[in-house]
Amino acid sequence: MVRLHVNIDHVATLRQQRGTPYPDPIAAAVLAELAGAHGITVHLREDRRHIQPRDVEILRSTVQTVLNLEMAATEEMLDFALRIGPDICTLVPEKREERTTEGGLDVAGDEARLATYVARLAVGGRKVSLFIDPTPDQVVASSRVGACMVELHTGDYCSARGESKVRELERLVAMAALAAERGLAVAAGHGLSYLDVGPVAAIEQVEELNIGHGIVSRAVLVGIERSVVEMLEAMDAGRNG
Repeated sequence: MVRLHVNIDHVATLRQQRGTPYPDPIAAAVLAELAGAHGITVHLREDRRHIQPRDVEILRSTVQTVLNLEMAATEEMLDFALRIGPDICTLVPEKREERTTEGGLDVAGDEARLATYVARLAVGGRKVSLFIDPTPDQVVASSRVGACMVELHTGDYCSARGESKVRELERLVAMAALAAERGLAVAAGHGLSYLDVGPVAAIEQVEELNIGHGIVSRAVLVGIERSVVEMLEAMDAGRNG
């Protein structure tokens, strides 16, 4: 079974667009869990464009499954994560001008700093995951800095077409195998939709998918519970079909 962690950032995006108290990402998290989600993911960004610190604080008290906090490797976020205590901390790159996270963390180019940061964040046995591009140098570097998991960036796979999509999937398959060989748990995410999630869910070493935009977009039409159930069905079909 592949676990589904639902990213609720874009529920907060809609709220922040008008500065209203709704829609409430906490309510969305509750409904996602009731529909069968195995975890809730949020990204507290430096510019606070969607999720707010208060959201994370409330989620820490209300999430019944697993709370995964996506975060930049900064001192501010380290202090916040150590205070809040999410179940998983996923380190991601972050730029103010980007529309969404673009590409993976450059672990290979920043090993010394990230090794120290991961060690500080992992105090008490907290799980630390690194969001990386599916390349050998990033996978190997991730194993060296002490992370327990990598999340393979699936954006290139999702945007590719034809033979390019086949090659991107093959790359994900190979890097998932390499990560497992290096002792890393394997997650995947970014840009996955109901149409292309199946082949990623079918990768043997992938044990967790983080999916947000596709689910929230579908929820606008059919509701959050149905959108989560449909994604779980698409994942199961890919894994077991």
